Amino acid sequence: MRLMKSILTLAIACTVSSLARAATEPATDAAKEPTYGQELQGFEYPYPLKHFTFDSQGQSLQMGYMDVAPTARANGRTVVLMHGKNFCGATWDTSINALSAAGYRVVAPDQIGFCTSTKPAHYQYSFQQLSENTHALLKHLGIDKTSVVGHSTGGMLATRYALSYPQETEKLVLVNPIGLEDWKALGVPWRSVDQWYQRELKLSAEGVRKYEQNTYYAGRWKPEYDRWVDMLAGLNRGPGHRLVAWNSALIYDMIFTQPVFYEFPNLKVPTSLMIGDADTTAIGSDIAPPEVKARIGHYAVLGKQVANMIPGAHLVEFPGKGHAPQMEDPVDFNQKLIGELVQR
Repeated sequence: MRLMKSILTLAIACTVSSLARAATEPATDAAKEPTYGQELQGFEYPYPLKHFTFDSQGQSLQMGYMDVAPTARANGRTVVLMHGKNFCGATWDTSINALSAAGYRVVAPDQIGFCTSTKPAHYQYSFQQLSENTHALLKHLGIDKTSVVGHSTGGMLATRYALSYPQETEKLVLVNPIGLEDWKALGVPWRSVDQWYQRELKLSAEGVRKYEQNTYYAGRWKPEYDRWVDMLAGLNRGPGHRLVAWNSALIYDMIFTQPVFYEFPNLKVPTSLMIGDADTTAIGSDIAPPEVKARIGHYAVLGKQVANMIPGAHLVEFPGKGHAPQMEDPVDFNQKLIGELVQR
C-alpha cells in the first residue's frame, strides 16, 4: 500500500511539474502560425490598400485593391493585375514595383470572395460577374482602357474580361493561366459545392506548402514562398474560417464548370501567353483516375496548343519554371512582361 501511495504521489508530482513547464516554455510552431481576419486583416500589403464599395446581387460588397502611380515618367498606360485562386493582389509585389518603375499605373484588385474583399454568404460566382465587378472598379477610378495581366485563375478571368470588353482592353497577358483545357470533358470527376467545402475546411499550411511545391514549383521551394502560404492558411484558420471555406468552394465550382477554353479563338485583342513549362496544375487532378491524371496539366504542351488557338498570340516560355514564374524568377519575368506590354 505504501509503495502504491508513493508511486501515485510521484506521478502527480510529475504531472504538475510537466504542466508548469508547459506554461512557461515557448509556444509550439503550430501556435506561432499567423491568423488573419475574414478580409485578411493583419496581413501587410506592399502598397496602401483601398476599398471600392458597390452593390451586386442585392447586397453591398467591397473590393480591396491597390492603385499604384508610376515612380518613373508616366507613359499614360494602366495595367490591371488579376491574381490566381491561391494568390492575392499582394503576390504581384515585384511586378508592381517593376511596372511602376517603367512608367505604368498599376491596379491590383482582390476579387470578391478573395483576400481583402467581401466573402458573401450567398453569391452566384461567374467569370462574367467578376469581370463586371472589375470593370466597375476601373470606371470608378476613371480608367477607360487598360492592359490586363492574369495569372492562374486570374488568367481565366482576364480572358473573360477581354472577351467582354475588347474595346477597353489594349493588351491581354496570360501568365500560366488555368483553363487551357477542359478538365471535366477530359474525364476529371465533378465535385459538388458541399464536397469542395469539406475539402476547403481542412486546408492547412502544411497541405498548401506540399501541394504548391509538388504542383507549382516542380519540387523546389524557396523560403520567400512561405509568406504566401501563411497568407492563405492564416486567412482560412482565422475567425472567418467557415465563410472563407464556403466562398472558396463556390469559386472552385465556378472554375471547374465555366471553361473559357472553347472561346480562345474568339479573342480580338493582342495576346501574350507567358508559360512556365514545368507547371502541372490541373483542377481535380487529386481525384482523377490515373489514366486521366496522366494526360492533364502538361503546360509545356498546353501553352503551345492554346497559342495556336488565339489569333496572333505570342508565346513566351520559361523553361523549367513552374506555375508562378513571376515569383520564381521575378527579374527575368518582369523584364519580359514589360517587353510584351510594349509590343501591343
